[in-house]
Amino acid sequence: MDATGTDPLVGQVLDGRYRIESRVARGGMATVYVARDIRLDRIIAIKVMHPGLATDDDFVARFIGEAKAAAALSHPNVVAVYDQRTDGEHVFLVMEYVAGHTLRDALTTLGRFGPRAALEIMQPVLAALGAAHRAGLVHRDVKPENVLITEDGQVKVADFGLARAETASKMTKTGMIIGTVGYLAPEQVTSGEADVRSDVYAAGVMLFELLTGHLPHRADTPLAVAFKHVNEKVPAPSELVPGIPLRVDELVTDATSHDPQRRPQDASQYLAEVADVFGGLPRDLDQRIEDGSRNATSVLETPATGGHTEVLDAGTLPADLRPERTRSDRAIGALTGRYVLVAIGVIAAVALGWAVWYQTSGQYEHVPSSIIGMKVTDARDRLESAGLTVRTGKPVYDDRVHKGGVARSDPAPGARVAKGEPVTLTPSRGITPTKVPDVTGKSLDEAKQTLKDKGFTVGRTSTTPSQTVAKDRVISTSPSAGERQSPDEPVDVVVSAGMSMPGLIGQNVDTAANQLRSMGLEVHIEKKKVDGKPANAVIEQNPPEGTGVSRGDEVTLVANKRDCVIDAGPIEIGCNDGETTENIPVPNVTGRTVNDAKSALEDSGFKVKVTGFGGDTVRIQSPNGGEAPRGSTVTIVRGP
Repeated sequence: MDATGTDPLVGQVLDGRYRIESRVARGGMATVYVARDIRLDRIIAIKVMHPGLATDDDFVARFIGEAKAAAALSHPNVVAVYDQRTDGEHVFLVMEYVAGHTLRDALTTLGRFGPRAALEIMQPVLAALGAAHRAGLVHRDVKPENVLITEDGQVKVADFGLARAETASKMTKTGMIIGTVGYLAPEQVTSGEADVRSDVYAAGVMLFELLTGHLPHRADTPLAVAFKHVNEKVPAPSELVPGIPLRVDELVTDATSHDPQRRPQDASQYLAEVADVFGGLPRDLDQRIEDGSRNATSVLETPATGGHTEVLDAGTLPADLRPERTRSDRAIGALTGRYVLVAIGVIAAVALGWAVWYQTSGQYEHVPSSIIGMKVTDARDRLESAGLTVRTGKPVYDDRVHKGGVARSDPAPGARVAKGEPVTLTPSRGITPTKVPDVTGKSLDEAKQTLKDKGFTVGRTSTTPSQTVAKDRVISTSPSAGERQSPDEPVDVVVSAGMSMPGLIGQNVDTAANQLRSMGLEVHIEKKKVDGKPANAVIEQNPPEGTGVSRGDEVTLVANKRDCVIDAGPIEIGCNDGETTENIPVPNVTGRTVNDAKSALEDSGFKVKVTGFGGDTVRIQSPNGGEAPRGSTVTIVRGP
């Protein structure tokens, strides 16, 4: 089965949206395809789980976990995951398509990297892992195959298929080792457990491999390799490649310590150490190591041999040019002459290499790939310290780089540029604008969560009175719901302080009560005698004027009452305290049950006093009809 058309999925449209165009790679867990999103008309990558695994709930859970883990990471050095879907028997992920090649391809082509080049590659790798570690995720399978290098030189970490929330690492099956054996930390071999320090170990092994071209532990079987991880230390890279500085050796040996406590405690800490060592390395270090490695096995070429390599010593000279020596002298002389000539050859080649370097590499610098996503000011400092001139272009929106970071550069990251020539940095205006969700009517906490789910943050929060929106509910946002804005820009929220309590002091209590009821408020009226105030006038109110209130809130009005006593024996009749008091009809409740009568009278706006002995039927009421002041008392007498 090839990648061009015999694969049965090629040509199919998954989920009615993703048309499979070609197969890219096949792994032990899934197959990766290039596809087109026909809805958005863009090229994407599709990772389809093998059908045999789709029936395994554990594998499906881990596969879907990849989507959730990677989709939660927003970092320019992480391959983006857009979606996770199921179409019949096909469980698949929709991912960013990265045109380029893997770090494994580059390592195979070059054999190995110099220290500066290796550390330059490791920095964006560790930046991506650091973002994952801050989110509580462990990659579990750090290796060159999972590091992609784009056509413009940007480095991206892929395949979080074995990533797992660190707090859920106990989900790993007992005895099951997840990862690639060449990069497994000792604790993964012995217990199957992995945390962020296991990723640091794998990164240290990968750095060793970049520097030497080989894995530190090699054997005939995977089990034997795993045994070496547990029982043998990773050697210093300089043991294989002389000339590698001690500080670079220590980056490898510290990260691959058998004791996790002695390693950098996460990828961000390891990144800081790598960046510090990288900044202190001579710019020509890689060329010097390469020249030294090449010349260590070289000898001087002479025109007399037609360009063929030949070692000259005194024994090859004509007899008349050779001085007489003893056998011992001749042996020593031949040996000494050979080493002298070899030494002269090495020196000449090194000098020639320096000259070539000065005319070529010494005049050039590479635009580092790690500047993408870096703050523009920091990227400017780094480039200028490398002898490059920096210009700033017009900001653009970018889906992967937050506002103020470097979205792209010209020349592109990884490109070779002559010293003194300009590099233009294009800042990000922020994430591409999207619609602001409608959060009106929600509580502030609910609104914040809704905005966060859409990638937005809340900016200023203010309050204002509202007659229509309940207290502590959102009235509006700026920008308004439905308008487009970059999620990097905050959304301001206006919250209702409720309706404003009017000032009612001095007004007739019944008029004031009717006004409050029209606002949907529950009104409680009390009476208090205050000399010098009009009868039935409001003398106190609670809450006070200007206080925010909402529909259903209870308010209290205190009205001034005048002396009024009407005593009708067992029947006490309510008193009208003012000429302007509103009179309302008194319902006739005679013959109804006491509870029904009380409900009817209270619903009509009266207070109720119950007297009598025994029985549950209203036999007498006072007043027994007509009209009475709102809020006055109706007495009912119960009987059998």
